[in-house]
Amino acid sequence: MNLRPVLRSVGRLLLLLAGAQLIPALCSLFYGELATVSAFLFSSALTLVVGLALTWAGSAGQVYRREGTLIVVGGWVLASLCGAVPYLLTGTLTSPVDALFEAASGFTTTGATVLLDIEAASRGILFWRGFTQWLGGIGIIVLFVALLPELGPGARFLYKLEVPGPTAEGLKPRIKDTAMVLFRLYLLFTVAETLLLLLCGLSLYDALSHTFTTLSTGGFSPHADSIGAFPPVVHLVILIFMILAGGNFSLYYGLRRRRGWNLLRDAEFRIYLAIMAIAVVVMTWDLWLGSLRGTLDYSLPRALLDASFQTTSIMTTTGFATTDFSYWPKVSQLILILLMFIGGCAGSTSGSIKVMRVAIGFKAALREVRLGFSPSTVISILVGGKRVPESVVRSVVGFLVLFVASWGAGTLLLAAGDRSLVTAATAAIATLGNVGPGLDQVGPSANFALEKLVMVLLMWLGRLEVYSIAALFTVAFWRR
Repeated sequence: MNLRPVLRSVGRLLLLLAGAQLIPALCSLFYGELATVSAFLFSSALTLVVGLALTWAGSAGQVYRREGTLIVVGGWVLASLCGAVPYLLTGTLTSPVDALFEAASGFTTTGATVLLDIEAASRGILFWRGFTQWLGGIGIIVLFVALLPELGPGARFLYKLEVPGPTAEGLKPRIKDTAMVLFRLYLLFTVAETLLLLLCGLSLYDALSHTFTTLSTGGFSPHADSIGAFPPVVHLVILIFMILAGGNFSLYYGLRRRRGWNLLRDAEFRIYLAIMAIAVVVMTWDLWLGSLRGTLDYSLPRALLDASFQTTSIMTTTGFATTDFSYWPKVSQLILILLMFIGGCAGSTSGSIKVMRVAIGFKAALREVRLGFSPSTVISILVGGKRVPESVVRSVVGFLVLFVASWGAGTLLLAAGDRSLVTAATAAIATLGNVGPGLDQVGPSANFALEKLVMVLLMWLGRLEVYSIAALFTVAFWRR
């Protein structure tokens, strides 16, 4: 393994991050927060120095699978560490662990927070929280691949590691061009949602902050009441863009190129919408029954709106809230927990397992049942009428095993801190799935004052889809 290209690549990634920290500095300057401006300038300079040092220590060279894995893991870890500095310098958070948690939650688009009083923080810091999610959503590595073409064959591997899902098909023959296509689509959606939120009466600050965290399926909000602080029309706009962010971005490129105007031709997208629709219907009925029994206060239209918003928010792993669903009936809570495991489509900005993996895993399980009675039968797994290669099936099954094992281990570690099982289990899936809120002590109106380093590791595991970090603990990875 050649570590010098790894150092050079991660160093250049930090140079991009140093430039990104100047944007919230401008926001702070606009609002007259001079102390926050100084903090961002210092943090940017520090990140720049570290980036230059790593770049100088490294050298150009070919990047292959091992090097690519180290670049991705090192990039996310160092981005979280450098992103934590502004929280400490401004005094928003005084504990380095808390600051790392908040930064990691931002870059991994988890949306969990340890801030006790969100609105007491400066506007520049809150803007930085949202901006880190916007950067993490498109993937700082994808942006990195787009801007640094000298990576050679390693660029394709970096792209596959960064784009979530069981498949990462390139839209263009060159990975650099593919990364730029994705980034332009991301920018287009950013502009569109920002304009719509402005038309809904939001300020430019609120419109940008919530656009950043909607398209990244991150869920940070500069308001303690999250999206509940805004009228229903804002809920509808954000709901639409959460659905889009949870879809496969390559489908939208197909629309742009007029190669498939009907999104429902894609099997995964159909399953994605079907799961949402079923969950919305059941939860709306459950909330309406709760109102009839007198345990809740919901009109039918409001029950439909809240059920639709929370279903979309949780399934796409955005984590926005319009109400505290910790007080909802148990059936609705159980549905939300199940949606935390599913996530959005492959090739989206959402986290968790992904719809395609769930579909493939379910069909693989059914195949094993059939093979138990007809062991000599040859059965192919089909999704949308297309045969899934056996290599993909093995990869999906392996991922599911590692994902569930990571969730189980995380639950045990969090429960060991004298937490309730509901708190530990939902906190583990909320961070591993990059969802954000859980239930009980980590509900949508609470914060994550738990074993933070465990949850930081779970956030990184989830964002890197387990395999990258798991590979670091194998002997074969480090063997020449």
